[in-house]
Order: sequence, then C-alpha cells, then structure tokens
Amino acid sequence: MMILETRGLSKNFGSLVALSNVSFQVEEGDIFGIAGPNGAGKTTLFNIIAGVYPPSSGRVFFEGCEMTGLKPHQICHRGIARTFQIPAAFHSMSVYDNIRVGATFGGGKGNRIPEIIGFLRLDDKAHALAKDLDLYTTKLVMLGAALATDCRLLMLDEPMAGLSIVEIEHFLALVRKINREWKITIMIIEHLLDILVGISTRMLILHDGQVLYIGSPEKVTQDSRVVEVYLGSKVEE
Repeated sequence: MMILETRGLSKNFGSLVALSNVSFQVEEGDIFGIAGPNGAGKTTLFNIIAGVYPPSSGRVFFEGCEMTGLKPHQICHRGIARTFQIPAAFHSMSVYDNIRVGATFGGGKGNRIPEIIGFLRLDDKAHALAKDLDLYTTKLVMLGAALATDCRLLMLDEPMAGLSIVEIEHFLALVRKINREWKITIMIIEHLLDILVGISTRMLILHDGQVLYIGSPEKVTQDSRVVEVYLGSKVEE
C-alpha cells in the first residue's frame, strides 16, 4: 500500500531552483533512503512534505489524501513526523518534557511517553535537563519526541551526523526496530551511501534538485550516473 506520493514537486527560491519535478512513491513499511551531494535538495524535499515550505509547483499525498499547502502542525496531526539535522531540544526542559512536547504538537495525549523512554533506554535520564546531554542522547530525545506524535511516517534528516561508529550502529538498530516493531514507515536522509544501502528497502538519489535514481539499494552503486556524482568521474561502459 502506498503511504506517500509526490507528483512533480518543484521549489524555487528566487532564481535558485532547489527542486525540479520530483516524483516518487513510498510504500507502507518501507525504509526509504534519500541521498545526494550537498545542495541536492534533500532537506528542501523534507521541508515541503512537512509543510515548512509550500512547493512552487507539484502536489503531496499522504495515505491517499492531498497534503499540499497544509501547515506543519496539521501535517503532524495527520501522521507525519520528522527530526532535523541539528537537534533542537529545549535546553531548560527535561528529557521527559521534551518528549512530551512532541506528543502535544502531534495532538496526542502522551500516553506512550514512558514506553518511548524505555524503548530508547533513557529511563535514567528522564529527568535530566537537555542542556546536560551529549549529542547522541540529544538525538535520541528528538527521536522520542517524533515518536510521541503517534506518527505513521517518520522522516529522519541526517540523524547520524556527528556520531561515532558505535553510536551509528546503535541508531541504525533503533531505526530497524521502529520500522519492524512499531510498524512505522521511515524516510531517512543520509549523506553516506553505504549506510543507506545497508538499511534501506528502496532509495532515491537527488542531484541538483532532480531525481537521479530511484530503485533498489542493491543496484544503486551499479548506476553509472550515481557513481559519477559520488566519485566525480565517468564510468566506462
């Protein structure tokens, strides 16, 4: 079953074309990986889906209903949540209260907050202030806030940036469990192609705001256009 569809999404910022005619579908249960060089339009795509920016043209559908032009809180209430490249925890608030903010923004009652804290193994930090947390724990708190919205589609924007190899492995394991056990469809932006190939069920590669590749992770590194973009040289046919 298709959970998300974009049709011809384009976004211009003055003379800058950030996205151009981007169309794709995400199936329910996917871990849908999105990659591309810096400036490819990845975060702009998330911002349009989440309602931060309206598209210059094109449409967004979620579970068969059009979402184009809705405000972020309206989209969140419909079942889409996201995290950001830079963790944005409220420093003067506790871990518990930061996660509760997600439940409030998502229109939920917050009944699952204790479950989420336990799932993320934040029990011993539930009452710690966000300002005292390390980067990895802060990212877990932001993940918890997104889960607290009771989302059915979770969009993660470079969630592993700045993490150690061990922390990345732990985070990837959490993403898989959220997808498998919580039945949440995942869209994840990641700059490192090998990480996405290892976790994704399907992949989208953007380049200069356009779709360069869409398909299976197994075949992405065999695509000559993708190899050229990432390695900077043409592959001989």
